[in-house]
Amino acid sequence: MSRRTFLKQLTLGTAGLALAPTLATAKPKQNNVKLTILHTNDMHSRIEPFPVSDKKYGGRGGFARIHSLVNRIRQQESNVLLLDSGDVFQGTPYFNMFGGELEYKLMSKMGYDAGTIGNHEFDNGMDNILKQMKHLNFPLVSANYDFSKTVLANKIPEYTIVKRAGKRIGVFGLGVALKGLVDKGSYGKTVYNDPVIVTNRVAKHLKEVEKCDLVICLSHIGYSYDNSRISDVTLVKQIQNVDIILGGHTHTFLEQAEKHTDASGREVLINQVGWAGIALGRIDYYI
Repeated sequence: MSRRTFLKQLTLGTAGLALAPTLATAKPKQNNVKLTILHTNDMHSRIEPFPVSDKKYGGRGGFARIHSLVNRIRQQESNVLLLDSGDVFQGTPYFNMFGGELEYKLMSKMGYDAGTIGNHEFDNGMDNILKQMKHLNFPLVSANYDFSKTVLANKIPEYTIVKRAGKRIGVFGLGVALKGLVDKGSYGKTVYNDPVIVTNRVAKHLKEVEKCDLVICLSHIGYSYDNSRISDVTLVKQIQNVDIILGGHTHTFLEQAEKHTDASGREVLINQVGWAGIALGRIDYYI
């Protein structure tokens, strides 16, 4: 079977599958626009569901099941966004065989609006990231990785703006510190910048200059840690102008989006949905 035939059969042959999303809603007000924000993180090359024999996740997870549920929600809702918070690569033989080609082709077919870079995207080096990006039809965004002295220079913007129902949604990405986590040869001259400083700069620009109605951070820095290491829950206390943080890296399963308070006292939602497509994140947000 050719790669093309396999890809077509896998993504179009899953209409009967279902997966329960996590859900956070706000009470709608008259004339508000409803956005349905769907999100994944740490898919780790999980193309198909876990084998039925798997004691913990048997029959669950995978791009195929996510695709089926996303299609169903798109039939029900008018303004849907689909976002990913990194670590799409690495975890099954599909990555070993195709280096990320299959993952990015599937995501493009599924209609993702944006994604960010996780540490495992570097596993086969930066040349491989560039090679696989040709299979994407949506932007990867990263604000705190400086790629200017690498092969990815000018290839990955800090942010993108998605438009739905006349509203402007700014989406930017944050990545985890790579030193000690990723082999130096795999990330080369990529420079890691402070997520707090970068977030405050980019989010302010999105709100004040780009006039975004909603600002979403695709974070791959981790939900929380037992030490002082920067995470989503410590980041939020030091930033402003971000409305939603969609996380990754720590494989944290949150039953629903959490409400946190930023440096200005505003409410910010934080969500993360484990790994491998075992759950699909959903936030119904009213602007």
